[in-house]
Amino acid sequence: MAKKNYVEKKFSCVREGLTIRGLLFEPLNGRENAEGKWPVAIVSHMFMVNYKLVEKYARFLAEQGYLAVCYDFNGGGLFSKSDGKSVDMSVLTEVKDLEAVIEAVLKHEKADASRLMLMGCSQGGFVSGLVAAKHPEMVEKLVMFYPALSIPDDARKGQMLMAKFDPQNIPEKIKCGFMKLGRCYVTDVIEMDAFQEIAAYEGPVLILHGTADNAVDCANSKKAAEIYKNVRLELIEGAGHGFLKEHGVRAMELLKEFVN
Repeated sequence: MAKKNYVEKKFSCVREGLTIRGLLFEPLNGRENAEGKWPVAIVSHMFMVNYKLVEKYARFLAEQGYLAVCYDFNGGGLFSKSDGKSVDMSVLTEVKDLEAVIEAVLKHEKADASRLMLMGCSQGGFVSGLVAAKHPEMVEKLVMFYPALSIPDDARKGQMLMAKFDPQNIPEKIKCGFMKLGRCYVTDVIEMDAFQEIAAYEGPVLILHGTADNAVDCANSKKAAEIYKNVRLELIEGAGHGFLKEHGVRAMELLKEFVN
């Protein structure tokens, strides 16, 4: 078994009384700057799951010399290790979570605040894009894997993944598969223009999206690529919502090219 090129530690921080939990990976051969500090990568998971689904990306980035973190959004998914309830979660509460994680990670004695990369998958990709646009001066690079930029449009249609509702009469609670969502999940985005919101970020962006994605049409990523000024869009032929097997290998190759 190959020796790990990083040290794994537990990570936690607090946002408005809710504890966010995850993992932090310190590189053993980091890309140190003149002050001996490492670049930082924060990886955000998709809807309904937890950081276990993106942990491999954080480990990979640590191997590439980044101080890397993956974490659970508050109320963000099944088996979450963070606090919070799913009925109180929305894209905007996840924006606050990511901002809290950034603030905490940048306090690490070896963190180089001038080299911060945000990476997210699906809803986590959308959230990462929103935070990058909100704090463009802080974010050096942005990576979005099959970003769920369709969420506001889906809210207006009254169909968000497995959740169906009347957008003119939004209920207090909405059943979505094995999760219950609150009214805020819809109301926080129903009047949002996702593409207008993300456009303020002008740094380097990598977007990867599968052409066979049935959850989020890759047309959304194509539209985002027209808006971003410094973007590389790669459509992975035949990949669905999530990169498995050979699609995952290709995604890792493209990620490695981007960070190097």
